Parts: sequence; structure tokens; C-alpha cells
Amino acid sequence: MAHKNKTMQGKDYRYKKPGTKVTLKPKEKGQKKVSFHAGMLHRHLGIPQGQKIPEKKKEQALKGKFGPKVEEEVRFEENVLTGRK
Repeated sequence: MAHKNKTMQGKDYRYKKPGTKVTLKPKEKGQKKVSFHAGMLHRHLGIPQGQKIPEKKKEQALKGKFGPKVEEEVRFEENVLTGRK
């Protein structure tokens, strides 16, 4: 079982300095590189980096309670960083 804090490439992105730009290389031919800023979702939700984000806050963010940018970040985290379930 893969560690939940690691991306599909096996890199741990949670403990990088907040705001550090992280770029993931494509796994297959034809895919684009993916870039994001480490720790920004934690910062926008007001949760210290290194702590797990509660599901209730994620649900609220998906509904747009924290704004469209945070909603986009939560969708990115669920779809790209955690991979398929």
C-alpha cells in the first residue's frame, strides 16, 4: 500500500517549505508535467503543515466556502496527488 502523503512518483511533498514550486514528471508518453505549490492548501485552510486536513474542511472547500482557488486546489489534491483509488 502506498503512503498517502506521497505522490504517484513516490515523492513526499508535504514537508517542503510552504510555497515551494514542485514539478512532477509525466509517467507516460503524451502526458504533461504537473506543477503546484507545496503547502498552499494547508495555508489557505488554516491548518498547520504536517497535519492531516479534516474531511469536513475538504467538503466545505469543494462547495466553494473558501473560494474558487481553494476549491481548485482540493480537486487537484484528490485527483492528481493521491491517484486512483
